[in-house]
Amino acid sequence: MQQAETTAPRRSRLAADLALLSVVGLALVAALAAGGATLYQQFYGPSAFVVRYLDLLAEGRAADALQVPGVAIDRETLEVAGIGASASEAMLRQSALAPLADVEVLSEKPDGQTTAVTVSYTTGGYEGTTTFSVAQDGWAGVTPNWRFTTSPLAVIELTLRGADQFAINGFEVDRRQVSIDGADAAPLDPLPLLVFTPGLYSVTVDTPIAQSEGIGVLADSPLATTPVDVQTEPTDEFVAVVQARVEEFLTECTMQEVLLPTACPFGLEVSNRIASLPKWSIAAQPKVTVVPEGGHWQIPATEAVAHVEVEIRSLFDGTVQAISEDVPFQVNGSITILPDGSASIRVGSPDEPAAG
Repeated sequence: MQQAETTAPRRSRLAADLALLSVVGLALVAALAAGGATLYQQFYGPSAFVVRYLDLLAEGRAADALQVPGVAIDRETLEVAGIGASASEAMLRQSALAPLADVEVLSEKPDGQTTAVTVSYTTGGYEGTTTFSVAQDGWAGVTPNWRFTTSPLAVIELTLRGADQFAINGFEVDRRQVSIDGADAAPLDPLPLLVFTPGLYSVTVDTPIAQSEGIGVLADSPLATTPVDVQTEPTDEFVAVVQARVEEFLTECTMQEVLLPTACPFGLEVSNRIASLPKWSIAAQPKVTVVPEGGHWQIPATEAVAHVEVEIRSLFDGTVQAISEDVPFQVNGSITILPDGSASIRVGSPDEPAAG
C-alpha cells in the first residue's frame, strides 16, 4: 500500500511535464514558422526580389539592375508593348539614373501564377507608388527564384524643338547620336528613350544657341510611354550673333551701287535715269528677335531704315536733281541648325525669299 501511494504522484508530475513540453514544443514550432515566414518575406519572397531591384537603382547600379531577371527586353517585346524597336537604351546607365529613397512595400497580392507587389518611394523630392508584376522562376536549392513578368522599363518619347543637344538628369546627349536615323533624323521626329521605373527624369537644354527650363517626367508605370515636348528658347548670345549677321548682310547690300540691290530687302524705284551711282547706307538697323519655328528658328519681320544718296536726271528736260532719302523697309529670315551644330542664317524681306 505504501508503494502505490509513491507511484501515483510521480505519474502525475510526469504527465504535467510532458504537457508543458508539448506546449513549449508547439510554441517553438510556431515561432520557427513565424520566423521562417518573416525570413522568406524579407529575403526570398517576391517583395524582397522587387526591393533588391530598387536598391540597385538607389545605389546607381544600372548595369546590375539590367541583369535582374525580366528587366532587359528584346525588340519584339517592345513592339508588342506598342513601344517600337527604335527605342534608345542610352539612358539605361548610372549617369542618367534618378535618385530613389524611402522604399517601402505596401502590399503583396498573389494572383494565380503572378504576384503584384506595390511599393512606395521618393524620387527627386516627389512621392510615388508603383506596382510590379513578378512570378517564380525556378529554384535555387530550397529558395525560389523570381523574375518580372512585365519589365520595369518605361519610355520617354521626347520631341525637342530648336536644339539637338539635351540632358536628362544631367547626362548630356546629342539627339542624332541616339536616334535610329542618326544624322538624317528629322528635327521634330519623336525620340523614344528607355528609362528605369520608378524615377524622376528631368529634361533640360543648355547650349550656346538654345536653353530651356527643366521638364520633369515621373516614370512610375512599367512599359508605359510618356510623351514630352520641349520647346527651347534662344540664348542672348545666339540672338546677338543673329543680330550681327543681319547687320553684316544689310551692310553688304549697301555695297551695291544700284537702286535695287540684288537679293536685298530694300531699294528705290524711280521713273527717270540716274546721273550718279547710288550710295546706300543703313540709317537704322533692325532690332532682331528670334522665335521658334518647328525644329528650327525664324527672324520675324522687323522694321529698319536705309538711306540713299543719288542724282536723278529728268527724262523730260534733262535737269539733274540730288536725292537724299530715307527708305523704310522690313527684314525677316530663317535659321536652320546644321548637323555640325552651327546655324545657317538666311535674311530677306517678308515679300521675297530669304537670302544670304
